[in-house]
Amino acid sequence: MTIPRPFLVGGEWRTSDVLLDIRFPYTGETIDRVCLAGSRDIEDALRSAEAGFSLTRRLPAHRRSEILYALADRIRERSVELVETIVLEAGKTHALAENEILRATQTIEVSAEEARRIDGTILPLDWSEAGEGRVGCLRRFPLGVVLAITPFNFPLNLACHKLGPAIAAGNSIILKPASATPISALLLGEMALDAGFPSKAISVVPCHPALAGRMVQDDRVACMSFTGSPDVGWHLRDVAGRKRVGLELGGNAAVIVHEDADIPFAVARIVAGGFSNAGQTCISVQRVYLHTPIFEEALAELVDQVRTLTVGDPRDIRTVVGPMISEAAARTAFAKVQNAIAEGAKVVAGGTCAGPLLCPTILLGTTPEMEVNRTEVFAPVVTVTPYATFEEALALANESEYGLQAGIFTHDSRRIAQAFAELRVGGLVVNDVPTFRMDHAPYGGVRGSGIGREGPKHAIAEMTEERMMVFSP
Repeated sequence: MTIPRPFLVGGEWRTSDVLLDIRFPYTGETIDRVCLAGSRDIEDALRSAEAGFSLTRRLPAHRRSEILYALADRIRERSVELVETIVLEAGKTHALAENEILRATQTIEVSAEEARRIDGTILPLDWSEAGEGRVGCLRRFPLGVVLAITPFNFPLNLACHKLGPAIAAGNSIILKPASATPISALLLGEMALDAGFPSKAISVVPCHPALAGRMVQDDRVACMSFTGSPDVGWHLRDVAGRKRVGLELGGNAAVIVHEDADIPFAVARIVAGGFSNAGQTCISVQRVYLHTPIFEEALAELVDQVRTLTVGDPRDIRTVVGPMISEAAARTAFAKVQNAIAEGAKVVAGGTCAGPLLCPTILLGTTPEMEVNRTEVFAPVVTVTPYATFEEALALANESEYGLQAGIFTHDSRRIAQAFAELRVGGLVVNDVPTFRMDHAPYGGVRGSGIGREGPKHAIAEMTEERMMVFSP
């Protein structure tokens, strides 16, 4: 076993006697050990972040941009190491890990560009006589210490979606990675230091959830950005006090396929969107609604394609669906499948579970009240339901407490406009699945799916505050 990995506090690498085993999800074997930050380390991280902010808020835009471009270069240079890390700690296939590295690089480069585009507004104030001769100047300023809490499913790119905008805006940052996948974040912290970000302004602290909760409540944190489960996210919002809060909390994404759609294309995209990364994506396809005239045709093709997916070791280049993050996660999802079967649902593909491998599963005959539709399964499980009218499909898609993204397949512009107006989601994807995301675009949900928006430009707005100066020439 190698020497346990240290954590980062204000640019200083520290060790502790409290160790966390990092396990390869496919076999459960320990692939590394990470030192956990303690109470004193967390206090030091907060103090350092405060001191670091006095440096970062004075960095000119061109310097913040240069640091981020340098960070993107380092991600590219260490891409082989990062791919292997993500495969082992997250259980992703090589193809998915490589794609995540590409996306992470782009996320940081977009952040570098947006660092130079944080603009302001000149506002004439002579609306009435009292404002004659006066001009308003609106400008954005960094908030301060950003606390970023990230999940396991995209351990590098989602960390970049918080680190990149924080640096671009001129904030300091404390990054708390998921306990299952902290190595990617620790490497990111190392690369950020190498890229020239002020050392006092960055900490990466794997720690016990109670210590993370303590940071959320601390008034020295100006902004908390969280991606993870709804229960945890809404609780953290409740205890966060007056700080700025952004939450990305997942969903149970719906897809509607109407009779005028390109059926083979729609089916292929549903397979990719529902089973990639073992369904462990906030915008993974979970609920599929097929128009009655094409139901049998589309369902048969969907089942055929799902049955051909290779399930197994993510290190094997032939594997399409790898393990879930843990055997416990697989058991939890499989229990929802079994409950649906007990309540009358029918399995037409998959429906088995072995250790962390949940076989890609398609269920028919489900109802909106079943867990497989009502909750976020976060697994390679898709329900398929027929509908008679487009209005019925929209109502079914809306029958959820979540509202992250949805997808529709139709070439009728009237239906597209109707869906855009009526679907209560943060994003609608037309003629593709809701799993589609471009990292520079605004991303976030409504209702139970969270508050705020990611995407560097939009996250920078979340991590800054607008001030107005009234100027009398």
